[in-house]
Amino acid sequence: MTSVIKMRMAERAAQLSRQLNYPKGLLYNQVAIVTGSGQGIGAECARLFANEGAKVVISDIDGAKAEEVASKIRSTGGQAIAVAGDLLKDEYIKQLVAKAAEFGGGKIHIIVNNAGFTWDAVIHKMTDKQWDTIVALHGTVPFKIIREAAPYFRVKDGEPRNIINISSTSGVHGNAGQINYALAKAGVIGMTKTIAKEWGPAFGVRANTIAFGHIETRLTANKEAGAFVEVDGQKVALGIPEKQKAAPPGVIPYQDIPLRRPGTATEAASAVLAIASPLSSYISGQTISVTGGRNM
Repeated sequence: MTSVIKMRMAERAAQLSRQLNYPKGLLYNQVAIVTGSGQGIGAECARLFANEGAKVVISDIDGAKAEEVASKIRSTGGQAIAVAGDLLKDEYIKQLVAKAAEFGGGKIHIIVNNAGFTWDAVIHKMTDKQWDTIVALHGTVPFKIIREAAPYFRVKDGEPRNIINISSTSGVHGNAGQINYALAKAGVIGMTKTIAKEWGPAFGVRANTIAFGHIETRLTANKEAGAFVEVDGQKVALGIPEKQKAAPPGVIPYQDIPLRRPGTATEAASAVLAIASPLSSYISGQTISVTGGRNM
């Protein structure tokens, strides 16, 4: 390649760079905690955030999976660390926030409260253990993380801060067999609106909720696949029974979804990125439904 050609290519690259609003990435140099990011939607959020220049903290109960996600990000030139632990333990939440702040040189800009699983039962068969675990994981844990991170959000340094809490259509519309999950995910919506009203006026913190519909994850895979989590030594099966997922004869699959398909983890994570980015800088206190058009 001649020096003239190289010069022209360099000039063209410089021109393209000047045309971009965010040449270093939408989230350049922002520090983001993403819980439940060892797999699924959380892992995709971490990857997309890193691609946009964020320093990502991978939080997951599975240390091996968390480190795998962080390693993949680093291998492609991104910045990420894994901080594994159980979010139901207060000491881990303190450790997570402290290590995130250290990684960010004393700053944290984004929290994505994504971690969780479902432990379903109809109302009259719901146990206290099922209720307490799901309400704690999806409601209390996000609150405790946000409270612990308050010193890094209640600041006036002119840098963007935003919190994204992941909800579900179960929290917006309710869902049979998920009264524990529905309550927690509905509570997340109220919590998010409160954060926006408390921390928005003085500190410019944005807070939004994203309510997912049917996204292809281990929570919506066939239950027969055998995915599970352990709660105090008890195995909790994940997924939806294949018979329950199957469309009746003559019925179009996913007929209740206008796009006629479930969403992918990447599509779900892309919605999170969109709300976290400066392109959504005037959106706060909102619940954004990511459902393929499904409204029930």
